[in-house]
Amino acid sequence: MSTAQHTEPAVTTPPAPGPKHADGRTARRPLALRLLARPEVGVFLGAAAVYVFFLTAAPPVREGGAMATILYQSSTIGIMALPVALLMIGGEFDLSAGVAVITSALTASMLTYQLTLNVWVGVIVALLVSLGVGAFNGWMVVRTGLPSFLITLGTFLILQGVNLAVTKLVTGNVATDDISDMDGFDQARKVFAWSFDVGGVQVKITVVWWLVFAAIATWVLLRTKYGNWVFAVGGNKDSARAVGVPVTFTKISLFMLVGFGAWFIGMHQLFSFNTVQSGEGVGQELIYIAAAVIGGCLLTGGAGSAIGPVFGAFMFGMVNQGIVYAGWNPDWFKAFLGVMLLGAVLINLWVQRTATRR
Repeated sequence: MSTAQHTEPAVTTPPAPGPKHADGRTARRPLALRLLARPEVGVFLGAAAVYVFFLTAAPPVREGGAMATILYQSSTIGIMALPVALLMIGGEFDLSAGVAVITSALTASMLTYQLTLNVWVGVIVALLVSLGVGAFNGWMVVRTGLPSFLITLGTFLILQGVNLAVTKLVTGNVATDDISDMDGFDQARKVFAWSFDVGGVQVKITVVWWLVFAAIATWVLLRTKYGNWVFAVGGNKDSARAVGVPVTFTKISLFMLVGFGAWFIGMHQLFSFNTVQSGEGVGQELIYIAAAVIGGCLLTGGAGSAIGPVFGAFMFGMVNQGIVYAGWNPDWFKAFLGVMLLGAVLINLWVQRTATRR
């Protein structure tokens, strides 16, 4: 006679009520920490601190005319810092950006004056030259696989020598001739170097262009496919290529954007002062890169924003002019620059570790 086997149903004891504990992978960070992890938030707070400091240390900063000057100084740095920042997000550097500004201005000035042309002809040719320099840098980086630091250092030396040698050969001097009486000068000046009145204060048009370019760059980075490509090639170009990102096009176009920025600032300098000194521009590339780094662009690429370099450039303009208004020795500007740069690098390191922490 067989004995029936009965299996008792398993009884599951419900867990005791109490707070749920999320592991480190799913825990949500506090809002304040998440905000501070945004690079543009950190540089905004830094810019605000610098502004408040000079409001106290340099009373003339409180005047409208002084602030207009500070914004003007910031805009001439910021317009170039924007494409430099985009290039850094894409994982590359351009050490020729400073002298490329002068190359652009010299091209427009000498072509216009020596051939007695309308200045707009020189402006257009200078744009083509600047875009060509950018395309050359990008093509060499992609084609050879060499670090952009080395490629653009070579371009920097070439342009520096060409600027001086060609200017002396053509004009017999180290500066170009005055083009203020050439056809089209007044119209071009309104585009690149015009000033307008706001409440009795003269504001340079470059401030408006700076903000417009920043808005466009922000939209491109955050709302377009091209912006995704920039972050992708800066993060890992091989992985980006594997998923169909046009790495070659993206990198070359980023270098060309730097060329566009160099052209614009070059035209501003030309139509502001009517002439160009061929030996200028050396060292400015470090200012542009530093403004981008202070603005939160990682040196390793793949991270950053367009808003951060706006505040980074403002900090440069604020310190540069604030030291003058405070009556201090202008040599202190370099010391402030070093402190800001080191502080930004440390903040960027903290942001990178915070973003990757689990």
